[in-house]
Amino acid sequence: MGLKLYDSELKIMSILWKEGDTTAKRIAEIAKVEIGWSKTTTYTVIKKCIDKGAIKRLDPTFTCCALVTREQVQLFETNELIRNMYEGSADQLIVSLLHSKILSEQELAHIKEIVNRLE
Repeated sequence: MGLKLYDSELKIMSILWKEGDTTAKRIAEIAKVEIGWSKTTTYTVIKKCIDKGAIKRLDPTFTCCALVTREQVQLFETNELIRNMYEGSADQLIVSLLHSKILSEQELAHIKEIVNRLE
């Protein structure tokens, strides 16, 4: 999955991942309330997502269906971050997170459990 989505596109995808298959009209209603976007802006971003292959449009209702999962996008973005910011070294990303103090004790405990299971 090599699909790069920008912030505006991720906002549309987040709505779809949360709502499931949804009409463009409904997405525009949600985007207006949650983001403050006009209908035109929302439709433009939906079109970009369709052009990229992230969304499929079903006619005649203009229902939008996500073609990629949140997990696929997260994995792609994480790999991009590791490649671009940590010279391809995943362990350096982990070290950076551990030293940043942004992880709670509960999150650290969960990470330890995962590492122990992998050993």
